Amino acid sequence: MLNPSAAFPAAREPVLDRRRLNRALLERQMLIRRRSLPALEAIEHLVALQAQAPTPPYFGLWTRLEDFRQEELAQLIESRQAVRLALMRATIHLVSARDALALRPLMQPSMERGLKSTFGKRLEGIDLAALTAAARELTEERPMTFQEIGERLASDERWRGRDTPALGAAARALLPLVQVPPRGLWGASGPAAHTTVKTWLGSESASTGPDVLESMLERYLAAFGPATVQDMQAWCGLTRLGEVVRRMRPRLRVFRDEQGRELFDTPDSPLPAADTPIPPRYVAEFDNVLLSHADRTRIIAEEDRKRVFTINGIIRPTFLIDGFVAGIWSVVRERAAASLVVEPFRPLRAADRDSLAEEGERLLGFAAPECERREIRFR
Repeated sequence: MLNPSAAFPAAREPVLDRRRLNRALLERQMLIRRRSLPALEAIEHLVALQAQAPTPPYFGLWTRLEDFRQEELAQLIESRQAVRLALMRATIHLVSARDALALRPLMQPSMERGLKSTFGKRLEGIDLAALTAAARELTEERPMTFQEIGERLASDERWRGRDTPALGAAARALLPLVQVPPRGLWGASGPAAHTTVKTWLGSESASTGPDVLESMLERYLAAFGPATVQDMQAWCGLTRLGEVVRRMRPRLRVFRDEQGRELFDTPDSPLPAADTPIPPRYVAEFDNVLLSHADRTRIIAEEDRKRVFTINGIIRPTFLIDGFVAGIWSVVRERAAASLVVEPFRPLRAADRDSLAEEGERLLGFAAPECERREIRFR
């Protein structure tokens, strides 16, 4: 009789439990201790910061960097060293200009797949090449919102009567477009107006090819790993990455998680001990630390996920206790006062509450330095 263990031999790869994966993620995300780095270098290490709203990248850098100030990121955006554009998972991210040129072409299949899934029927019969050319001409003439782009395209006799939001979405997916300031500047307001990457940065893409995709995945592992192929796909929105990882395998470390899934990693990335102490950390709204794995239990329990990930696509700001999501937070302003409202998911130990309050004072000093009165409220 065939011995089952002979047919399915035990995996030889070391097993990393949930706490080891948690500590690895937090170390690579600069959430165990703040780093003394220029903001641009931190942005490139993280590959990108999700930026569906203007302010989360500022909080994301504040919680990771020593002495970070809003002016540093605002200057990067104004000088075009950092840009906001649709990238991983077809959502708006803040990236360095260099990464915008390198990564945006890689995301094109994901952008087109999302467009077809959401607006395919409403775009039937449209010459998408002609539409793209027209949208390019419009946005290179002056920056426009997607609503404006859709309305201008719908006024063209070739697409008169077609669905305006679908036309704007097509331009977003088929053209590499960046959001221009003042959108994305701390304390400033402005429409989400877009022009082409080529107009804004002087070029549309860097070199592309298998090496660029492999380099992107290695950078993902350095910032989010160890990770499965499914995790990589969840992070970037691309599919069929298994073959790419097979090519990379000889130069990667391989582990298993507690469910037996293969985890891949770069050779020199840190793997802190499971009992590494973690200070309380306030994590920004939409932060990629919560969004970049198919299995997110390395940082948030499944029962808590629905309290953070809302049905309308908002990812609430969270705080970490012992490295795991333990509640949500918000800053509430009233005239000259600002309050940090902390909402734990379960009772906090006195020491954790005190540490959160201490870190919260620093957060309020960053978020509302102009307010005469600042307080922390626990709910």
